[in-house]
Amino acid sequence: MADATIRRHHYTLFAAAVLVVGLNLRPIMAAIGPILGPIQSDTSVSDAVAGLLTTLPVLAMGIFALFGGLLQRMLGVEKTVLYGLIAVGIASLTRVVFYDEPGLIATAALGGVGIAVIQAVLPGLIKRDHADRAGQLMALYTTGIMAGAMISSSASAPLSRAIGWPESLSIWSIFAVIAFVIWSAATTGRKRIEGSSGHALPLGSARAWYLLVFFGIGTSAYTLVLAWLPPFYVQRGWSGTSSGLLLGGLTLTQVIAAVGLSSVVDRFTDRRPILLLILVLIGCGLLCLLIAPKPLAIPALLLLGIGIGGLFPMSLIVTADHLQEAGQAGALMGFVQGGGYIVASIMPFVSGILREQLHDLTMAWLVMLAGIAVQILMVPRLSPQYSLSKTDWRLCKNSL
Repeated sequence: MADATIRRHHYTLFAAAVLVVGLNLRPIMAAIGPILGPIQSDTSVSDAVAGLLTTLPVLAMGIFALFGGLLQRMLGVEKTVLYGLIAVGIASLTRVVFYDEPGLIATAALGGVGIAVIQAVLPGLIKRDHADRAGQLMALYTTGIMAGAMISSSASAPLSRAIGWPESLSIWSIFAVIAFVIWSAATTGRKRIEGSSGHALPLGSARAWYLLVFFGIGTSAYTLVLAWLPPFYVQRGWSGTSSGLLLGGLTLTQVIAAVGLSSVVDRFTDRRPILLLILVLIGCGLLCLLIAPKPLAIPALLLLGIGIGGLFPMSLIVTADHLQEAGQAGALMGFVQGGGYIVASIMPFVSGILREQLHDLTMAWLVMLAGIAVQILMVPRLSPQYSLSKTDWRLCKNSL
């Protein structure tokens, strides 16, 4: 009885740590959009450079996620997460001083590195130590990510008016301090988790590349909305606060969708019907932005929120379904997320260029809608009967 109580306590503390670590992984990007107007007014940042403020963190997330296995071998998961939190905290905090164009770009890159190393190693730890509750913990983790985006995007414009926009960007370092303390408490005395030297990145597996592309296109929808939904509505006469609340409401819908998904996901061995429904919802949300963005703002919010909120965790869960053993998780997750985020990083920057040239984001929504159509065509091949075989992994090792 006592041992069971201790195990429950340890699991609860670990679950709380996963949640608060997730809170840190989006504010450095989500807080920008609602106050982009004041930022551009004070710094003369162009639309293309404004896109870089989302592109660079996502690009860094992609590049450094590929080194998740190396980081595990060098530091272990626990320390890697701690160092990632430190990088995110410093990047946020120093924006109160370095708020010119180079400073914003540099802190965006540093924050992206911190986010990347956390995302590269944490799913592997969840898969290894809590395989029976992996779906639940992954949904909780992504809920934390979305909650951080919701809070920062909703509060960014009001805080900017109250204390100044550089201060409103730096205040999110508080999340890093809280997460550092709780993660340290949750992992004290735990056995160090080493990266497996037997699993190289699965460069030789066509299926791994397929998962990478699927994850990358889906995440492009999130990065596009995160970077440009508030400026899109500000351009149509909404205030920064209203557009930030719209993004916050969309993100709240994502949180609700992720929580709801966590309660049912393990009941479905075949994830494809859920994926198809999610993608149709995202496509309908994009159509709302194209057809009548102001009258259909709330339907767009709900459709995109539910769809994107479900797609991110489902993409990770489907990736985890392809594993035969937990030791492969770090390599496969690092590869899929790393390459996928590199793909997704393109969308905010390209959208910034389109906005700069066309003075509107309609073409960006059209491009994303085409991407969703491609994903729908990819879903039938995401069979629950497929996993990366031992042969796949041998080919991966030989390809390096």
